[in-house]
Amino acid sequence: MRTKVLLGALALVVAAPTLAAAQNDPVSGAAQGIERGATTGGPVGAIVGGAAGAVGGAANMVLGPPPAEVRTYVMRERVPSVAVEERVVVGQPLPPRVKLHSVRGHDAYSYAVVNERRVVVDPRTRRVIEIYE
Repeated sequence: MRTKVLLGALALVVAAPTLAAAQNDPVSGAAQGIERGATTGGPVGAIVGGAAGAVGGAANMVLGPPPAEVRTYVMRERVPSVAVEERVVVGQPLPPRVKLHSVRGHDAYSYAVVNERRVVVDPRTRRVIEIYE
């Protein structure tokens, strides 16, 4: 019993920053993990679930601006442009019919040429990160 209490206290100390942040963002992975963990495992389940949810939620975070070498690579490569009617804007996904191309050495980024503009995207979500004119 003491071991469980000590493990729970240790988990709380480790997860406290994540749990505090989760209070401000009700849809975060940490908040969802707390809710699910509490439902199935009580207070200790909430702690463990919150920490696991925060780690899982971090995987869904939006990528930051790509490094300069990604821009250089994307501007140098020659691929055909795809015409689309939808507006192509930062933060929105590209339509499924737009073929994504890998950026050699930077697996976190892909690119496409859409309406004669080069677009860097997150390959997991297809969301536009940057547009180069």
